[in-house]
Amino acid sequence: MDTTRNILSISEALYHLTVMMLTLGQGVHSLPVPTDVPMCTASETAQYRLTFSGKWTQAAFPKQYPFYRPPAQWSNLIGVTHSSDYHMWQRNEFASNGVREFAEKGEAWTLMKEVEAAGERIQSVYGILSAPAVMGGTGQMNTEFEVFARHSYLSFMVHLVPSPDWFVGVENFDLCDGDHWKENVSLELFPFDAGTDSGFTFSSPNFETIPQDKITQITSSFPSHPANSFYYPRLKHLPPIAKVMLTKIKKTNQIISLPVEPTQSNQLPTGNEIEDKLINTPLDCEVSVWSPWGLCKSKCGDSGVQHRTRYIIMHPANNGLACPLLEEERKCFPDNCL
Repeated sequence: MDTTRNILSISEALYHLTVMMLTLGQGVHSLPVPTDVPMCTASETAQYRLTFSGKWTQAAFPKQYPFYRPPAQWSNLIGVTHSSDYHMWQRNEFASNGVREFAEKGEAWTLMKEVEAAGERIQSVYGILSAPAVMGGTGQMNTEFEVFARHSYLSFMVHLVPSPDWFVGVENFDLCDGDHWKENVSLELFPFDAGTDSGFTFSSPNFETIPQDKITQITSSFPSHPANSFYYPRLKHLPPIAKVMLTKIKKTNQIISLPVEPTQSNQLPTGNEIEDKLINTPLDCEVSVWSPWGLCKSKCGDSGVQHRTRYIIMHPANNGLACPLLEEERKCFPDNCL
């Protein structure tokens, strides 16, 4: 109930802030565009449909896959259309307070205030877009937005639920190509660490990173800790955990449309959707370290046997390496034999 209420309140706030930003954008003059980036010379505005597809399946990501409290799912999407001189977030840079709160909790209030301040200060933000949460690791959410030559860039974030401070998104993607708009764009998305929480697993307790780290992409070998939920040392690359499709649509009289309802994940997939579901990431068995050797069991003067054991931390999946032996024995002679 609390999660649903938060999503609804955030969506309402995004709508009101969108209206305010668009009103603000119509009454100010744009600042000069930096000269070190390609100039967009498209004469007309363009409207796009954004379709976010979650690919967070147990087959693709079997290690510690979250089934409950809460199960794997996606937060609402929050994004902006903007000019090249604005950055919602950047890899290898420190996260703002707004990005921190969204990456850790999916809360967008501070992030929206930062966007509003940027729009007032440098007129770099044209509009805000949002889409409702996906209540599962797979499924879709959609929204529509508008861009024009001065503000041809798109940035957005979606928080992984549950996770310490992990998210997927797009940073400063230019939809303009010289004097025309790109028609169709498909981008594979991979997880990022906001650098603000030091948890290794999806359900790790809150453990603030001090000092704060920079935003980094999570890979199959980074962070290189075996407890990391995305640590798959046999893989060269992680499979994409989500993807986004950007499709140019016919322009309407609307400046920006409200988010549409997410597509339910139980619809029959087609084309590449079926191909994505066939990803099976092998997960090798993980076992603990050996226990100390046990007591030597024998009669005085005779050789005996002692044992040590270890236990399974992670069972194998998808044809991963089987578990090794969990018990060993060796010959011994009893100590302090009378």
